[in-house]
Amino acid sequence: MAFSKTLVFTMIFTVFAMVKPSEAALDAHYYDRSCPVAEKIILDTVRNATLYDPKVPARLLRMFFHDCFIRGCDASILLDSTRSNQAEKDGPSNISVRSFYVIEEAKTKLEKVCPRTVSCADVIAIAARDVVTLSGGPYWSVLKGRKDGTISRANETVNLPAPTFNVSQLIQSFAARGLSVKDMVTLSGGHTLGFSHCSSFEARLQNFSKFHDIDPSMNFAFAQTLKKKCPRSSNRGKNAGTVLDSTTSVFDNDYYKQILSGKGVFGSDQALLGDYRTKWIVETFARDQKAFFREFAASMVKLGNFGVKETGEVRVKSGFVN
Repeated sequence: MAFSKTLVFTMIFTVFAMVKPSEAALDAHYYDRSCPVAEKIILDTVRNATLYDPKVPARLLRMFFHDCFIRGCDASILLDSTRSNQAEKDGPSNISVRSFYVIEEAKTKLEKVCPRTVSCADVIAIAARDVVTLSGGPYWSVLKGRKDGTISRANETVNLPAPTFNVSQLIQSFAARGLSVKDMVTLSGGHTLGFSHCSSFEARLQNFSKFHDIDPSMNFAFAQTLKKKCPRSSNRGKNAGTVLDSTTSVFDNDYYKQILSGKGVFGSDQALLGDYRTKWIVETFARDQKAFFREFAASMVKLGNFGVKETGEVRVKSGFVN
């Protein structure tokens, strides 16, 4: 998607205006001297991977979310499991992340040009921005200077927001990461790029409650469509599931329009329409894509600044500590 210089400048200015200097300990120009080609290398790698596999954008965006939610944005999600430790990437909540090879490839290229300089955590943050922009979403200036973590535990993925959460649970989970109610609804819009396995929503399709077989907040025809994609047969494919909105390869506000129509895939998605604290935000973003883009850019900067490690190591290889 083409952007005018004026539009890009306006978006960047808006993001920085919404992040107080005291909160933004990182620096947008961190690699200007030490590795000026860093962002180009990452962008080229991400673009090539996306052309090869259309699932890459959703997976890299989810990778950023999941990484930042566990221990702050420290690339702990990239560390491989060992004999004595099962790492985050092998936790059940990260089964749909994958595409780790994209970050590994970018990191390998960076090590050849700028050894021990660009952290894996920054690569993930930049890649997340790039997949959004390449998919037609907003551009923002990524704050950089994170260091990589050395601890990764699969059992800590239970702290990720679940697709079954109600609004109060979502608000509490996001607040623990310094994020507001609006940030929560805004970042949930990242589901506009995405795919879900049946296991994350099939409980809404049958035996939902004592009084309802199907979740009553779900559009009935939509529920029947999902039932066909998720047959109860135990021999269904491991890739059985559905996209999270009708324009899954495009970053837009269709996710919010789907919710208004009762077609939110996750219970946590549809719940946003049923709570006065979040309903107005869903309605606003459904009718105003520019507002959604502006808020999404700002919320991504805010999330990317949570729990950041400014001292520590820059991993040479993404899957191993130095």
